[in-house]
Amino acid sequence: MFLALKEMKHEKLHYGLIIAMIVLISYLMFFLMGMMLGLQNENDAAIKEWGTETVFLNKNSNDNLSQSLITRDQLPTKEQGNTALVGQAPVVLKAKGASKESAQFIGLEPSQFISREKVKVTSGHKVNKSNEIVVDESLKKDGYRLGDKVTINSQNEKYKIVGFVNDAKLSVAPVVYGDISVWRALRGLNNEAVASGIFSDHNLDKDAYPQLQHYTAKEYINKLPGYSAQNNTFTFMIGFLMVISLIVIAVFLYILTMQKISHYAVMRAQGIPARHLVLATITQSIILMISGVLGGILLTFITKLVVPMSVPVIMNWPIIALMAVGLIVLGMLGSLLPVRMIIKIDPARALN
Repeated sequence: MFLALKEMKHEKLHYGLIIAMIVLISYLMFFLMGMMLGLQNENDAAIKEWGTETVFLNKNSNDNLSQSLITRDQLPTKEQGNTALVGQAPVVLKAKGASKESAQFIGLEPSQFISREKVKVTSGHKVNKSNEIVVDESLKKDGYRLGDKVTINSQNEKYKIVGFVNDAKLSVAPVVYGDISVWRALRGLNNEAVASGIFSDHNLDKDAYPQLQHYTAKEYINKLPGYSAQNNTFTFMIGFLMVISLIVIAVFLYILTMQKISHYAVMRAQGIPARHLVLATITQSIILMISGVLGGILLTFITKLVVPMSVPVIMNWPIIALMAVGLIVLGMLGSLLPVRMIIKIDPARALN
């Protein structure tokens, strides 16, 4: 430890540049992870808020809720408990003094569990009439307020905002909750159409609705448009950055070891055991990685405080801590390259 710190103090510039590089790499990794989690939340926040365990869609819907249509004759004669009919339609909202906003309209039956238990209003109240809606709080920044009368798509009827809910997003759009009858009107359907999908907060098997396509919550979320491709892209980028951090620490320590090979040879000739030199190199890598990772976490925390709300970023600190530990372990692995060189030092040949 003493030898490692003494050497780093003597070569401040060299080791400072390495730490700066690790800070930037770890910062980029942590921020990308935050963006990945933020975009995930923009896609599936509402589904998770409902406590979804099982989903049923029309078999010809291509795994897409907006393209699914369930009719009354596809339902069993005996009604299933702990299920909710959900009608979904992409809409455009417009209110006086507010900008037009794209949203996802979710039509619900007031008596079923999603409307009754899962829609948690932060201000105002729940939907009691067909001309009332509850909207996501993100619409507040666009000028929407309690009591506003809004039009949906090209309909002449106006709907009153009676409540706001927190973090209600679906397919990267704010959710608008309303009555299932409004969903039928938006889609131009008659009463034979009952929903786009059926959601349950219990694990139901496919026999519950034999005429419909069965999904677990995880299966359904992974089939959301663009969801898997987006996550795979971010995961690949983060993994690639971890490999880069391994290469960076290995190459820098290797170069520094090459420059000090004659010094190490003198130490070996003086009888200093190789394990002391190896321990010093590994200690240096650990100090460098811890310093760089802490710097990256600090930058990430500052960025989270100043980033605008329009940028979907969620910092999951347990995941970031796990990534930080992974980076430190990779730094230790990267130090094995110069360690191998130190072990093989022949004092007589190196001095010559």
